[in-house]
Amino acid sequence: MSDKAPKARASRAKVSAAVSAAADEVIEAKPARAPRKAAQAETVGLKTEPKTSLPVPVMAAMGETAEKKAAEEAFISLDRYVHALMGKTGGGLSPISLALAYGDWAAHLAISPGKQAELVWKSARKWQRLAAEMMCQLSGGAGDGCVQPLKQDRRFAGPEWLRFPFSLYSQSFLLSQQWWHNATTDIHGVEDRHEKIVEFYGRQMLDMFSPSNFLATNPLLIQKTLEEGGRNLVRGAQFFAEDAMKQVTGQTAVKPEMTPGVEVALTPGKVVFRNRLIELIQYAPTTASVHSVPLLIVPAWIMKYYILDLTPPESMIKWLVDQGFSVFCISWKNPDEGDRDLGFDDYRQLGVMAAIDAITAITGAPKVHGLGYCLGGTLLSVTAATMARDGDERLASLTMLAAQVDFTEAGELSLFTNEDQLSLIEDMMWEEGFLEKEAMAGTFSMLKSQDLVWSKIVREYMLGEREAPSSLGAWSHDATRMPYKMHSEYLRKLFLNNDLADGRMESGGAHIYLQDISAPVFAVATEHDHIAPWNSVFKLTYLMHSPVTFALVSGGHNTGIVAPPGSPRAKYKMMAHEQGRAHPGPKEWAASVPKVTGSWWQPWAEWLRGTGVAAGGAEIAPPAMGNVEAGFAPLEAAPGSYVLME
Repeated sequence: MSDKAPKARASRAKVSAAVSAAADEVIEAKPARAPRKAAQAETVGLKTEPKTSLPVPVMAAMGETAEKKAAEEAFISLDRYVHALMGKTGGGLSPISLALAYGDWAAHLAISPGKQAELVWKSARKWQRLAAEMMCQLSGGAGDGCVQPLKQDRRFAGPEWLRFPFSLYSQSFLLSQQWWHNATTDIHGVEDRHEKIVEFYGRQMLDMFSPSNFLATNPLLIQKTLEEGGRNLVRGAQFFAEDAMKQVTGQTAVKPEMTPGVEVALTPGKVVFRNRLIELIQYAPTTASVHSVPLLIVPAWIMKYYILDLTPPESMIKWLVDQGFSVFCISWKNPDEGDRDLGFDDYRQLGVMAAIDAITAITGAPKVHGLGYCLGGTLLSVTAATMARDGDERLASLTMLAAQVDFTEAGELSLFTNEDQLSLIEDMMWEEGFLEKEAMAGTFSMLKSQDLVWSKIVREYMLGEREAPSSLGAWSHDATRMPYKMHSEYLRKLFLNNDLADGRMESGGAHIYLQDISAPVFAVATEHDHIAPWNSVFKLTYLMHSPVTFALVSGGHNTGIVAPPGSPRAKYKMMAHEQGRAHPGPKEWAASVPKVTGSWWQPWAEWLRGTGVAAGGAEIAPPAMGNVEAGFAPLEAAPGSYVLME
């Protein structure tokens, strides 16, 4: 049975006990009616109880303060419990945030007769186009469709969708999608955030009712069912029952099919350092000589590190080792309730700084290359700015992979980071000290619901086909929890307030500024990134005053990064920006630069070696694994223990 129900009952009992105790304290602390003489003595400040050393009025005030504080904490705990329950029931989404957005949109639409007339006119035109298309098909014509789906929408890609009556289903849906987009956008007076929320959730609702999701309206499903005599539906029902049972029993609905150290994360190495937050892995060299400047990889703490150590040839770590680099990688601990008070600065100090200290002690190298992926890149940039402020010059370069430092254009993920939504998430984390990994995974799935939700349901529960195991798929299901303090701080300081880019960020008790970073930067963005949009990553080119090389690569947030040499669809554009030159706009630059066929890994490795040489690096014999004399004896073989924590 799941252990969530006992936890919930224990939490409710805790809150109830706190409220009852506070009430009892208030009742018990009420003084009995004093005799007249005692009351008169108290009013003139006389000591009526010789055993105490404080005047009675002072003691009474202290007692009232304690009572008030206990009562307030109990009432706040009750509020938080209710909010957490509401958040879990609603999948982590704030109903108040949605109500405010829809109220803003509906009110302004109601007072906009011109917009209403435009919507009626567009609706009539769309129905007219649809009727003409259907008449053409019914009369024997070859209809091509009166509206085409977006390039990334593959639901209606087959020729079957152009035959009646399925063309009627798909075309009417696409026209409705267009009309709803018109209805939710460009309404004068609606707050920009509210408009995006209404448009986003409207799209989510429409996707639920796509004709591709139903057996009776999907020609591919009908054909498959007829061919198999319904056996696909039987398999789908079995898959659904299995997943439902896992949910009921508290197991994850999709468990990773690959185990780190067995099918993935196979690059040989040793754990050479461990603290309460990280394990530092040093990888065994495979070349006769290595570059003397070691490389530290800082992955995002919301997922396991082995996104960069999948099965070869998709393992960037293995490829780097084979290129002659000394590679170290942080493996974050999966936090539990004991880590609730670990904050952003703890991740900087116990994570990145502790790793840099260990690497320089192990190798004797005066400088280290830093690589940060996604939020790991944001953390690395904060660390680099802190080191620059403190005069620490040990960073030879920074590589930022799909990493943002300015969050004003963070894509649709920013829809989940307003004050109301963050307060709800904080209350959800407050109860247990962390945010369950399923909550974060659910948010990311919503951002690509066509591919990650509805297409998956159709494929597994109707076509009866399980997705073939893959190393990237296994990794994507292997998320981590978020500690209370850390998750709250980075959402507020970065996503909500944009403190890092705006110069309000503090680290180690003092302000930091990205402009202080002098190490050269190599930034990589992906064309179809729904988490870190490439035009947002592009801002690195002018927010950092050091030389910046920017690469825009094909693919998405993960597939574009994990694109080794030899990948058939890998392409990239590259720009090198030096200090003192004018900054191009992102769209203008992208339109003016041709794509290069191949992986960005190769030009990046050349850049990495070149910046290392510029920092005094050279080819040397491979360093030993760990350094016993410096106190960094190897602890165990890679991938270590933290990556295996559930």
